[in-house]
Amino acid sequence: MRTDDLIIVKAKITMKTTEEGGRQFGFKSGYRPNHVFELPDDLRNLKTYIGDIQFDDQELIKPGETKIVKVRFLKVPQVEQFINIGQKCFINEAARTIGFGEILEI
Repeated sequence: MRTDDLIIVKAKITMKTTEEGGRQFGFKSGYRPNHVFELPDDLRNLKTYIGDIQFDDQELIKPGETKIVKVRFLKVPQVEQFINIGQKCFINEAARTIGFGEILEI
């Protein structure tokens, strides 16, 4: 769904376990991590996009879990090129990847 200010997608996200380098604790609806759609050869040029993760049917997602969620991105040209069904992304806190996502529906 696209509004004047937002692009809202349905996505499947899988959070890494703590042992895999993920978060120690889960997070609640409204969490705003960085989403990385492509990895450059030089990681100093890493481009990230903030996406607000929304849950409909659960309070939180824990490390190691997979859930279907809504992700809301600010509608900017830089992110719009990546909003495609099947597009995969890394979910990051700063430089640390804590999970993975795939766009299922726009």
